[in-house]
Amino acid sequence: QNEKELQDVVKQQEEKLMQLIDKSGEVTTLKGEVSQLKRSLQRAETEARVLWEEMRGQEPKVDAAYIQERVLLRQEVDKLWLLLLEKEDENQLLSDKY
Repeated sequence: QNEKELQDVVKQQEEKLMQLIDKSGEVTTLKGEVSQLKRSLQRAETEARVLWEEMRGQEPKVDAAYIQERVLLRQEVDKLWLLLLEKEDENQLLSDKY
């Protein structure tokens, strides 16, 4: 009887360990995604700064396509910020579980 109980406990512990290993892999994947998002965000912010500097140097007449490109880049930066914040929230939730 005791041996059976011990086997059950060992089996449960092995299952829990496997779940932790799976979660650890998920955390690693999420950290990689967060890192990629941060790099993308940095690139987008740099592009936005360059565009802003260019805009300040322009005469009053500015090309409409140029403005549209700038707007699209700003939208992309905003999307990346939101994705980053979501991934950080997910990462924090996973960290809090352990």
